[in-house]
Amino acid sequence: MTLSKKTISIIIPVYYNAESLWELFERFQLLELKLQARSVALELIFVDDGSGDNSFEVLLAIKKQRPETKLVRLTRNFGGTASSWSGFPYATGDCIAVVAADLQEPPEQILPMLDAWEQGHKLVFSHRRSRKDPFLTKLLAKLYYKVLDALVVKGFPQGGTDMILMDKSLLPYVKGLAGRINYSLYLFWLGFETKFLPYDRAERKYGKSRWTFKKKFFYFIDTITGFSVTPLRLVSGIGLGVSLVSLIYGIKLVTYALLNGIEVPGFITLAVLISFSTAIIVTMLSIIGEYLWRIFEITSHHPKSVIAKNISGTRFILGCNIEVSDVSTEYSIS
Repeated sequence: MTLSKKTISIIIPVYYNAESLWELFERFQLLELKLQARSVALELIFVDDGSGDNSFEVLLAIKKQRPETKLVRLTRNFGGTASSWSGFPYATGDCIAVVAADLQEPPEQILPMLDAWEQGHKLVFSHRRSRKDPFLTKLLAKLYYKVLDALVVKGFPQGGTDMILMDKSLLPYVKGLAGRINYSLYLFWLGFETKFLPYDRAERKYGKSRWTFKKKFFYFIDTITGFSVTPLRLVSGIGLGVSLVSLIYGIKLVTYALLNGIEVPGFITLAVLISFSTAIIVTMLSIIGEYLWRIFEITSHHPKSVIAKNISGTRFILGCNIEVSDVSTEYSIS
């Protein structure tokens, strides 16, 4: 059974990917031929996330070769989540996929993902069965997904994913997301029928990854505080435990002083306990501060990203896709 008169929109976040874009485009062209054989149209949406190289110039050349390609350029680097989000309002397909631009995720994986969508799965994850990355990267990734499974949500792919395909009916849920939320985890959390497909992550051929340890760490913090109350409950438990130990120790000191009528020794012990308690308090306040910041970020209504230029056949205005001629829009806000 084949799809009839359907369109798949593919969003490709771009950040310092000038070297890989032409090969990526060629592989998308081969994919498009296979999709056309199944009567499926391909909509390509490239989002330049403030790249400092000539990525956007390459994208302009790609659009010249394939005029129906949509280009969105952000004013600066807002991060992978925001850049993916910036492409969703321009997607008009029956299903929407997100594919990284570094060629470590094979564009050809879209075909089995499309098969799964055709079979009725509203959400399809392609998760990494293997990855050709440095040992430390693989170790930290494994720990991250273990913590994710223990503290946030059960059943999320342990290998992680950079390839997602979702039905267009899920698009309204994505448009209303907060700025730095992990949208792939959010989509999984929604509970729609999900299909998991394995793939082997290729070794990086072009350039170097800009996904630094610092970015990964803050992404981890955003993920935990965005989906789980466990850190707050954990610090509450620690605070209760420390308070209980302090109370018992205090009772012991008072009892010793009353029974013996002498000065109670233990200055070093008290100093250590005070230092330890202060560290616990500061840690608790830091965790609470992370949650308060997330509340502020959501209620302040700051834009998730700012679009410097949109070169496509649609213009996104106040949550609506409006059909227009080919345009170059400066400084519209997403």
